[in-house]
Amino acid sequence: MRIAVPVLAALVLAAPFLAPPPAHAQAQQPTPGQTYRCVGKDGKKYYGQAVPQQCVGQPMELLNARGMVVKRFDPQATAAERAQKEAEDAERKKREAVSKEEGRRNRALLATYTSEKDIEAARGRALKENEASVKDIEKRIALMNQKRAETQKEIAQAKEKSQPVGTLERTIANLDFDIKTAEDLRATKAREAAAINARYDDDVKRYRELTKGATK
Repeated sequence: MRIAVPVLAALVLAAPFLAPPPAHAQAQQPTPGQTYRCVGKDGKKYYGQAVPQQCVGQPMELLNARGMVVKRFDPQATAAERAQKEAEDAERKKREAVSKEEGRRNRALLATYTSEKDIEAARGRALKENEASVKDIEKRIALMNQKRAETQKEIAQAKEKSQPVGTLERTIANLDFDIKTAEDLRATKAREAAAINARYDDDVKRYRELTKGATK
């Protein structure tokens, strides 16, 4: 079949206009007969088969050919839903991290102890080490207090002889500082005993839960 040259040329020129619109353009178009409607920021109503520029970011409605609302769009609600989903995802990841860490701690506990007696033995060793540290600090405090008392006597004797006491007084000041530091450390070590007991109490509790029903 032969087509006249003028007709063929006309078809070639018209081809771009006869071709279907791109997919993204089709997606923006409602079904034939449907219309977008919104109230713009200026309070006026706007209509269009494509989303009117004044409707961007505003709540919209999709009307059918009879003017009835068939769908509603609320960008603000969508943003709120997205924020809520992000918050839920963050909370879920946090719970997963906690669960993962708890699992790691439980595996380490079972790998470290074979019975509650092992835990109690470890508790005893930790408390004994803590007690030894406290006693060592107390010995140092006692020695420093003894040195301080001796220095005080030297100061009294030097004053009786009208000798300078500046160096001895600086020694007293340094001893006072060291004694206060040691006393603070002793108090910290004393508090650690309670922390040690609490830690091993938790280990015993978790061990019992993890081994419940296991063969003795």
